[in-house]
Amino acid sequence: MKKIITIILVIICQIGFAQTEKYAEVVNYYHSQKNFNGTVLVATNGKIDFLTGTGIANRQHNNTIKADSKFKILSITKTFTAVLILQLYQEGKLDLKATFGTYFPKYKGEAKDKVTIENLLTYSSAIPNLAEKLELKTYQLPLSIDDYIDTYCSNKLDTIPGKKSAYNNGDYMILHKIIENITGKSFEKNLEEKILKPLQMQNTNMLKSTDIIPGLVDSYTMDEKTNEFKNDEPYYIENFFGSGSMYSIVEDLLKFDTGIFNYKLLSKKTTELMIAPNRALENVAFGFWFADGYGIFNTKFVYRPGGILGSNTNWIHTLDDKKSIIVFSNTSATNLYEMSEQLYLISKGKKSTITDLKK
Repeated sequence: MKKIITIILVIICQIGFAQTEKYAEVVNYYHSQKNFNGTVLVATNGKIDFLTGTGIANRQHNNTIKADSKFKILSITKTFTAVLILQLYQEGKLDLKATFGTYFPKYKGEAKDKVTIENLLTYSSAIPNLAEKLELKTYQLPLSIDDYIDTYCSNKLDTIPGKKSAYNNGDYMILHKIIENITGKSFEKNLEEKILKPLQMQNTNMLKSTDIIPGLVDSYTMDEKTNEFKNDEPYYIENFFGSGSMYSIVEDLLKFDTGIFNYKLLSKKTTELMIAPNRALENVAFGFWFADGYGIFNTKFVYRPGGILGSNTNWIHTLDDKKSIIVFSNTSATNLYEMSEQLYLISKGKKSTITDLKK
């Protein structure tokens, strides 16, 4: 009997080692052929199957990226904001159907008594996205959240709220402010008390441009004409507030993933509400997007990308087979969704579709 158990364990170890090699082949291909520099994590039901880091963290000093290197996660921040809002909803302190002026009486725009919390969560507020038109200009001078909202998120509505989803960082900046108004605490304090500490996410937090964070990688934009990397244009990441100003490591984000999908942060009912697709609004969910399947993914999943210049992230969680694929990068060179597709194939015991890897 002991001999049979030993043989089974040896076989399992061999299978696991073979799969690790295949993950590594995919990562090495994207590093050598597609300029991938970053960290990769693949997990099943919260258990890590593969974890690695590759490439350069700082090109001036040629420092190496490690598996626990810290990255700007940008719009993944929105998922944290959505969870904080839904926690307030669960506590009976907020009505998703209420117009947001109920919780933000000092807001100066037309949206105050016309746009609901739900509209903000699904980018269907119809508040014009002035920041997008100005590109980086709104992030190149430091502003308080009140000044930012007054200046860039308070104009007349473009159309009727709830009719169309139009991606807008401003909607989540307003949600940031609402969290502070309801709780009487800073967004950072809410984040720490309600998510980071309970999940023991010790390498995740809000980021300011003046902060010195050990292990935080620099980011680089690839010049499309020369294919050379250049330093990102300067900007104040704190101006993204609750829409995009956090940093993290891939293992911490897996803790957040598990916290959501194992109902540690929200009840099962509220979690289902969070990830449910709004079919009339291009399948947007709260802090995520929902997909019935796309490309190589032939299963239902939710996903949350983030990116600005050289900082880019991609997070996918499949709902049936409970795969979590998290990829962080510090360059603009690599298609992280395409890379995630290949990692998913390996996680399912299938062959990569990359021609150079076929044997």
